[in-house]
Amino acid sequence: MNKVEITGRLTRDVDVKTTNQSSVARVTVAVDRKLSREQRQNDGVQTADFIPVVAFGKSAEFLGKYFKKGSAIELTGRIQTGSYTNKDGVKIYTTDVVAEDIGFGVGSKGNSNSENNENSGNSAATQASATGDEDGFFNIPDGLDEELPFN
Repeated sequence: MNKVEITGRLTRDVDVKTTNQSSVARVTVAVDRKLSREQRQNDGVQTADFIPVVAFGKSAEFLGKYFKKGSAIELTGRIQTGSYTNKDGVKIYTTDVVAEDIGFGVGSKGNSNSENNENSGNSAATQASATGDEDGFFNIPDGLDEELPFN
């Protein structure tokens, strides 16, 4: 199975090229590595990976319209490898993530709007999201037990 999930921030503005038939977007996503405090304080230790991402069609247009340098992004896709020969005759090998599903990451303006739109019809979820703590957990209001689908 070839599936990748990435959460990070764009390192540059999205480069979208549109032809008569389709759009192609290219961008690089910086993804933090989970490191111990000692490893982070050690000079010379890389704390992020920079992953090349490509998107096609509607996904490319979505990226170009709503994302820019520094935007938080969450995406799923697949790894695709390839190769080409450059103008000096040297064979270059490439590895990209082909984005299939793209969404706003935590901390993006678009993320809070999409959450509010999804929860607008559910009073329990709306109340819970309104009382969310900074750590990402929600306080469940008193008297809400009968509305929850589990006990």
